[in-house]
Amino acid sequence: MTEQSPITQTIRIAVAQLNPTVGDVSGNLAKAREVRAEAAREGAQLVLLTELFISGYPPEDLVLKPAFIRACRKAVESLAADTADGGPGVVIGFPRQDETGRYNSVAVLDGGKIIFIRDKVDLPNYGEFDEKRVFDEGTIAGPVNFRGVRIGIPICEEIWNDLGICETLAESGAEILLVPNGSPYYRGKVDVRHQVALRQVIESGLPLIFAAQVGGQDELVFDGASFGFNADKSLAFQMSQFETALAVTTWKKNGSGWHCAEGPMAHIPEGEEADYRACLLGFRDYVNKNGFKSVVLGLSGGIDSAICAALAVDALGEERVRTVMLPFRYTSQDSLKDAADCAKALGCRYDIVPIEEPVTGFSSALSDLFEGTDSGITEENLQSRARGTILMAISNKFGSMVVTTGNKSEMSVGYATLYGDMNGGFNPIKDLYKMQVYALSRWRNLHVPPGALGPSGEVIPFNIIDKAPSAELRPNQTDQDSLPPYPVLDDILECLVEKEMAVEEIVARGHDVATVHRVEHLLYLAEYKRRQSAPGVKITKKNFGRDRRYPITNRFRDR
Repeated sequence: MTEQSPITQTIRIAVAQLNPTVGDVSGNLAKAREVRAEAAREGAQLVLLTELFISGYPPEDLVLKPAFIRACRKAVESLAADTADGGPGVVIGFPRQDETGRYNSVAVLDGGKIIFIRDKVDLPNYGEFDEKRVFDEGTIAGPVNFRGVRIGIPICEEIWNDLGICETLAESGAEILLVPNGSPYYRGKVDVRHQVALRQVIESGLPLIFAAQVGGQDELVFDGASFGFNADKSLAFQMSQFETALAVTTWKKNGSGWHCAEGPMAHIPEGEEADYRACLLGFRDYVNKNGFKSVVLGLSGGIDSAICAALAVDALGEERVRTVMLPFRYTSQDSLKDAADCAKALGCRYDIVPIEEPVTGFSSALSDLFEGTDSGITEENLQSRARGTILMAISNKFGSMVVTTGNKSEMSVGYATLYGDMNGGFNPIKDLYKMQVYALSRWRNLHVPPGALGPSGEVIPFNIIDKAPSAELRPNQTDQDSLPPYPVLDDILECLVEKEMAVEEIVARGHDVATVHRVEHLLYLAEYKRRQSAPGVKITKKNFGRDRRYPITNRFRDR
């Protein structure tokens, strides 16, 4: 008697990494319908969308509004009704409320109705996450039987910790894990996600599909890069990063379980490319989702404003970007030429508005009050504040959002002027240290990232990259007059901010103890400025605002 080969079953699962907008319930529903129709044309039986897709992620305190919760529920029910057409079922995230509480939930839709709902058990409450404030913990639910396949649906954080949820699903009969996620970007995050998912694959013995959303939401950037692992720990498929996409994956079942037979293998960018594209996506979505038609920024001839101009043109196109040179008596000819060359290379509008008269006017108005005092930082800040006022006037007159251009090194130590160069609506380089700004500028001169609307070639003149940075608020000034060299400053700051290292540990790396003490003091002292700064793209694991929350009133110093 010959042994019969096992019967092979097939299911086609479409993974949709889309760009929802928080609060746009009808728009998000339309995107879900559109992607379901596309998945149907490609022969998919099930569409996997991401965490809280209907509301957009993270909805924060919007979920405290009953009308918003009702709108989300109505949208999910409407989408469920669509599935009566016999096409693909849908797995979709949404916030819901009943008599027992308010939940971060996932619904499975098929046959014209909601066939399964499960509520998130493990609510993250660290860094950028604050879900315990607005959601209640759900209860662990078993797998759902979808057209004969038992599917386990752990929700995002539930695979990041060792709560055994995936093992429990496996023990309850799940055959494959589908994980809707709201996982924001930071440098190296794709590798971290892979390791997290692999640990759950090993512990559960099940294949896993990780669906990640794309897009900017305030400071956060969601980078996509959805993927899957087979039960044997091999990478089943990999979707692209920083791009919306739909991938229809084919899974076949034999005696050893489900295995991916077909799926994409996209390239994942690294290093400067990944950071630049994250800044680009976050900036573009902030401007577009908030309805700004154009942006304006001061173009000083320095590296920070130059890379912000390049990001603006790449994100929005040259016709939506206006740059303004605001020279004073200390502005060098090199800076005038470099700013003009940068604007010309990018193809954007370039205006010159001298600030001699307004600064002189302020000085004259204050002359009696300031009589007998020495000229210094106060007078230097008048220049910055005159520039900020002019940029805000242009913004008010033409409806253009002001782009703020300070880097993380400067924001860390307070090397920025409130109501001056800190004016603006958004800062695309807020979470980049100075040396990273240089690295991204060099990278952009050699590459045009996918989806960028700017030109190729040298868009940031090399003279801007090569010259000593200066605020040009007094004759022959350079940043290093008052700050340590940026390679030194950045290393100390990364130790203090990202790693929370003790001063003695930083000194052991070879830094001067007095310099470390001074940088630490400046870091704490500038907290009040950072509280008033514009939002900006999160690139590191510990950005200011979302992740690092220090008191303004703070006398601690590590001595």
